[in-house]
Amino acid sequence: MITALIAEDEVPQRAELCSLLSELWPDLTVISECDDGLSALEAMVAHRPQVAFLDIRMPGVSGLEVAKAAAGNTQIVFVTAYEEYALQAFDRGAVDYLLKPIKRDRLEIAIARVRERLAGGIAPDLTNIITALEQQLSQVRRQGGIKWITATIGNATKMFSIDEVLFFQAQDKYTRVVTATDEAFIRTTLKELAVGLDSDVFWQIHRSAIVRAGIIQSVVRSDDGKLVLRLRGKDGMLPVSSAFQYRFRSM
Repeated sequence: MITALIAEDEVPQRAELCSLLSELWPDLTVISECDDGLSALEAMVAHRPQVAFLDIRMPGVSGLEVAKAAAGNTQIVFVTAYEEYALQAFDRGAVDYLLKPIKRDRLEIAIARVRERLAGGIAPDLTNIITALEQQLSQVRRQGGIKWITATIGNATKMFSIDEVLFFQAQDKYTRVVTATDEAFIRTTLKELAVGLDSDVFWQIHRSAIVRAGIIQSVVRSDDGKLVLRLRGKDGMLPVSSAFQYRFRSM
């Protein structure tokens, strides 16, 4: 049995891909269908599928982050509506790519290539392509990214430059915004915030936390194997969920 993960935030596109795969690759078992990057990342870590169809741009965690977490154990097919991403992916040796709207004949070609690689036990190294595509995606996010955080506290309104923010943390129905000298709560969810943050600067480390990478002082592994972060200039620690431990493999 060959297992697969599908990550696509647009419902019609995801349904069409599932339908075509069922028809063209009947012995493929789709073990997880995800509508955002964080769910896909958690499913990748939990299930370790043999194949993953990943939309490059999704809310929150990108398809590139999910591919990075696969660590060479999963055959990746990138799905994108942007031809420049697709061409770069193909040119740098990714398994394959699919342009939206997905065409039947193009999917047939992708399936044939993936099956060939599975049969040969070939797991391509996607490090270079992921790095290149992340740079592209980061540029897009910076152009239209978040510049200011506005929070209302009682009768006062506080404004923080995004450059001041150390980390965001979900708490109940709010998101806690922490700077070196202050903090406030906003109603914007982490998922909504992540879309407008530069992923090179802010790392999601947990479903409930996004941290500025530059303030990470150290990474500590507890006796039960879980990771926590110590931050420069801040007391306390932030937990790292299993889905995001890949960020710290080299540490």
